[in-house]
Amino acid sequence: MTGSEETPSFRLAYVPGVTPAKWARIWNERRPGVPFTLLQVPAAEASDVLRAGDADAGLVRLPVDRMFFSAIPLYTETTVVVVPRDHVITAAEEVTVADLADEVLFHPLDDVFDWDAPPGEPAFERPATTEDAVELVAAGVGLLVVPQSLARLYHRRDLTYRPLTDGPESAVALCWPEEATTDLVDDFIGIVRGRTVNSTRGRQAAPLPKPAKAAQAASEKAGRAQKSAAAGRTTPGARTGRARAAGAKSAKPAKRGKPRRRS
Repeated sequence: MTGSEETPSFRLAYVPGVTPAKWARIWNERRPGVPFTLLQVPAAEASDVLRAGDADAGLVRLPVDRMFFSAIPLYTETTVVVVPRDHVITAAEEVTVADLADEVLFHPLDDVFDWDAPPGEPAFERPATTEDAVELVAAGVGLLVVPQSLARLYHRRDLTYRPLTDGPESAVALCWPEEATTDLVDDFIGIVRGRTVNSTRGRQAAPLPKPAKAAQAASEKAGRAQKSAAAGRTTPGARTGRARAAGAKSAKPAKRGKPRRRS
């Protein structure tokens, strides 16, 4: 390695609510010589961070620009409504959008949901962040709809939440610039997909499609049949040699009696 070459490293951006600790731990076990850096970024800025090359890949919320990014959807979160613990909604196990019709619903500027028409009564102003909106819910002036991971991230003892059965959903995906699919990115894809150590590091070729597998199996079977047939056949020279040997064993000299004396 020359002095101008940099030590390889892997930078993973992730949005609030996503917990990459498990994958980071596996990376450090498998690739201890390659530093792993976590970068938490606001959901709205994740794509810009990846486009600028400030991270190699990201755990982001869909949708993303599929003309520029490759993405592997990982899971879809449960949507919940955050409410004070003494709110009437807590009497139900789950709620619907219709149940929020008479409630003030906060719609923060960093809302991860792309609402066409948010339900409920609009607040006087939009909070700057989801965290600010949670503080307002705790003050008893409105409610908030978020993915469950954000409700847990900004948890408070005086708040709780209930699943919203027919609300919008937020899907989390592993995303990276399509033209920047490096070996390190491929290694992390393997970790996220649960590949074994050998398959992740070896980056084995993709399996053959079914028609090719069938043709390969037929070819191997024919080859085995030819080998078996060849083992059972003998050459003309070998047969002639065996026949001569057998003839030599069976051709014994005839016994001759003693000659008679003439009187």
